Amino acid sequence: MDDHPTRRSVVLGTLAACASVTSATADDDDPRKEKRPQKGDVLVFSEGERQGQTITAADLKAGDPPVHAWPKDAANAIVRDGSRLNEVLLVRLDPNELDDDTRPRAAEGIVAYSAICSHAGCPVTAWIKASEGNDDVFKCMCHNSEYDPRRGAQVVFGPAPRRLAALPLVIKDGALVVAAPFIGKVGGQQG
Repeated sequence: MDDHPTRRSVVLGTLAACASVTSATADDDDPRKEKRPQKGDVLVFSEGERQGQTITAADLKAGDPPVHAWPKDAANAIVRDGSRLNEVLLVRLDPNELDDDTRPRAAEGIVAYSAICSHAGCPVTAWIKASEGNDDVFKCMCHNSEYDPRRGAQVVFGPAPRRLAALPLVIKDGALVVAAPFIGKVGGQQG
C-alpha cells in the first residue's frame, strides 16, 4: 500500500482543519462572552487545574487567598471571558468582620469584586497585609493601591480614586451565583 496521502485526503484534511479553526474563532467572537456578569450567572475558576469548573461555597475557606473567577451564563454555558473587565476576585471572610454595606452582598461571608484596579486598569493580583493595620487586603502591584474587601473594597492605600466594583452573590445548590450586576464602575480611570 502507498504511504503517500492522496490529493483528496489532503484537501479533506485541510478543509476539516480550517472548519475547526473557523468554529473556534466564531466561538471566541461571541458577543455574549464580553457581556458583564448578569443575575443568575454561576462563577467558574478562571485559572489553574479547575479552570472552567463551577465554584462552590465549599471551595472557599476563610483565611485562604482570593480565587479568580469568570461569570458563566448557566442557560447556554457561555463563559464571559471575552473581556478582562469581567474577571472577579472571590474571598471568604468572617461575616462578622463585614461592614453593613458589604454584608448584604455577601454569601456566607464570601464577597466578590472586580479584579481590575480603579486607578489605571491593572489586574489586582496580590493578597497581603495592609500597609496600615493588620488585615489582609487586595493589592494592585502596578501602583500599590490596596482595597479592603471587608468594607466594600474601599481604597485603604495608594492612588486609586475609588473602590473596586462589587458583585453581589447568592448560593444556589452550593454554587456561587451572581445576585445582581456589578455595583460601581469597573476598571480604571482610562477604562
